[in-house]
Formats: sequence, structure tokens, C-alpha cells
Amino acid sequence: MQIAVIGGGLAGLTSAIALAGQGLSVTLIEKKSYPLHKVCGEYVSNEVLPYLRSIGADPAALQPATISRFMLTSPKGVMLESPLDLGGFGVSRYTFDQYLYQVALAKGVQVRLHTTVQDVQFADDHFVLKLSDGDTLSAEVALGTYGKRSTLDRQLSRSFFAKRSAYIGVKYHLRLDMPPDLIALHNFQDGYAGISAIEDGRYCFCYLTTRENLRRHGSIPAMERAVLQQNPHLRRIFSEAEFLYDHPEVINEISFATKTCVENHMLMCGDAAGMITPLCGNGMAMAIHAGKLAAEQAVHYFENGRNRQALERGYTLTWKKQFEQRLQVGRAVQRLFGNPLLSEVAVGTLRYLPAAVRLIMRQTHGQPF
Repeated sequence: MQIAVIGGGLAGLTSAIALAGQGLSVTLIEKKSYPLHKVCGEYVSNEVLPYLRSIGADPAALQPATISRFMLTSPKGVMLESPLDLGGFGVSRYTFDQYLYQVALAKGVQVRLHTTVQDVQFADDHFVLKLSDGDTLSAEVALGTYGKRSTLDRQLSRSFFAKRSAYIGVKYHLRLDMPPDLIALHNFQDGYAGISAIEDGRYCFCYLTTRENLRRHGSIPAMERAVLQQNPHLRRIFSEAEFLYDHPEVINEISFATKTCVENHMLMCGDAAGMITPLCGNGMAMAIHAGKLAAEQAVHYFENGRNRQALERGYTLTWKKQFEQRLQVGRAVQRLFGNPLLSEVAVGTLRYLPAAVRLIMRQTHGQPF
């Protein structure tokens, strides 16, 4: 095997599709099976469309929602609106990941489901992966595309893993009388929520808050009543929406700490390399773009003499050029929100500065690729 892709999210699936399309032998290892729900805002910037079409994975077949407008509210309900320069589309991870999985299989990617990578060792210019089913795989190139947090991060002694994160994420699907072309972000005490249309006339409603908020109120429903619904826009969602499943998807320990994009010679992609704050709404596009960059560097590696140092240096430089500033801007923007006073001031000021709003959005989004 030439390439191992560890994790079957957006970065993993799209990179595997691209690499297999170049005639390389690719094995993707995913701990779950498709289709599956994930805690995710499920909004994708249109910057990804040229690339997805080029690898035979045009999402138009999924009939996603078309999103062209942005709304931001403060905890008290003060509101600003802005057009989205590039626009985007809304599609559930349940549908999108399943679609990409089927494309990957059609391209010849070997997929190992219900399997985790328990250990990765690098020696003699090869990776040896020990799998949860007792099998061992060898690969020349390995991509780490396993998401926000994994036991592999502990095995690799990544610095962020040892630090507890204050954040949790919660996601619902629902039906609501809301313009389908609008993505809205609503602030509340120690958190913010996003809502936007996905396929089939449904909406994704996802929010980020702190473990302390949850601890203080004892349960997710109690926290939602006491905290989120202080924002009148969120109160309307909870009172009027039809929630489509009994319990939300929940994820703990969401870390926005700085990470490295190369670790133990693996090329890290998507959230495994660094997570942009959900407030900036571009994590899905960044994961796909990182998968593209890693695939391009891997192809170059095999076509130009298998120079490991050039592979890692090339990926590091291209990754930093594309994403380092976006992540920094995302962290800076996040400091303005979640705190009620700062949120009110920020929204109250920005609503009169539309050029500043669009500048911030441009700095957290990329160009079509």
C-alpha cells in the first residue's frame, strides 16, 4: 500500500478520492460506518465547488440548500445582516459523507470500517499502523484526517491533548419557518448557535458552549431554557421548531489550540491540524482544502523521487499559507462573542460597519480552488 488515510471525514474522503484518481493505492481507515451524524454546522463555502467537481464529487446531486445571506445577533437580540460574497451550500454530514464514501469506493479506495488505528510507528521511511482488529498495515505516506481529538493524539504526545478544553458542541436537525438562503449565528452567555438549511427542507441547528454552563444547569434541556433562550431569536427556534430526533448529537473537549500540520511525518488535515471557531463557519471547506493540499503533495512525492523532507516542507508551507491566518482571525473573532457585554458591543458596532463585516468574512474564507 502506498498511502494510508486515518479517518474518514471530509478531509480523509476527499484526499482519498483524489489520490485514487491519480492511480495510487489508498487505504482509508474509519472507526465508524456510513452514513453517520456528526456535530457540525453543515454549511460549506462555495470555494470548494471547483475542486469537488474536478475529483468527480459534485454535491449538486445531493440537492443541497443554497445559502447567500448571513445574520448575526447579540444575546439581547440586536441583529446585523450581510450578503455572503461567495455564498455556500448546506448539506448534512449524514448525506455528504455517505456520498463521498460511495465516490471513494467507485474510485478504488480500500476502506476499512469499524476499525481504529491504535498505534503509528515510522521507521525506514515507512509507516507501520497497528489496527484495532489486530491487523498491521504498512504505508509510504500517511495522512492524519481523524478529526478534533483521538487517542492517536495521546500516542503522538501532541501538546493540546493534555489540556482540558472548556467547550462542548450540540447539534439538532429540525424543521422551521425560516428563509432557506440565510445562515444565522445567535450569541448567548458563554456560547453561540448557528442555524442554516440543509437538504430536504430541513435545518441544522448547532451550538457551542462551555462544560461549566452545562454543569451549572445540570442537563442540556435545562441549560437551553436558562441560557440559550435569553436570546429572543433562539427562544423562537425552541418554541416553534419541530425537532427531528429525540436527543441531540453531543461532542466534548473541542479544542481551538494551535496544532501542527505535520506530526511524526504524517500530514495532518482538517481538524487534526487545527480547528477554526464555528462562529466563522468555514471548517468543512477548510477540511476539504487541506485534503486537496495533502493529496497534491503526496502525488508530487511519488512522482519526484520520494523525497520525504520535500514532502513535509511543501505541505507545511502550503498549509500555513492557506490556513494559519484564518485560524488566528477566527480565535480573535471568538473573543468578541460569548461574553454578553462584548457581544452586544460588537454586534451593535458592526451593524453600522458592513464593510468591516465583509472583511472579517473574507479573512476567514478562502478563494475558489
